[in-house]
Amino acid sequence: MKLLIFLLAAVSLLPAAAADEAGPRAALEAYRTAMLKRDAATLNKVFHKDITYSHSNGRLENKTEAITAATTGTNVTEIMDLTDLKVRVYGNTALIRGDARIKSTTSDLKLSVLYVFLKTAEGWQMTARQSTRYLAP
Repeated sequence: MKLLIFLLAAVSLLPAAAADEAGPRAALEAYRTAMLKRDAATLNKVFHKDITYSHSNGRLENKTEAITAATTGTNVTEIMDLTDLKVRVYGNTALIRGDARIKSTTSDLKLSVLYVFLKTAEGWQMTARQSTRYLAP
């Protein structure tokens, strides 16, 4: 009996099926598109009120700061290619890890990125973003 309970508990911790990945993937794509279009309204929907948005240079931003930085000023995101994405869904939490090329008017970066999404009443919302620059070969 203890073995059965253990196995059921272990299975419940496994990442969800690919169908469960659709929501977080759609939210990530909405974020990517909004960054390219400088769409503050969409970012406001995709970003959770408590988001921690971390840049590869160590700068941390809250929701307001991240939206302002992405949608105003002279540094414009021109390319945001997300590749090799791995999605893991654990109930109402999703982790998406992958690679990114982000080219803006001031830089062209190749990054390792981790996004954390939370399923809320408003849908899947980004609660954290962490990026790290790849070392030059």
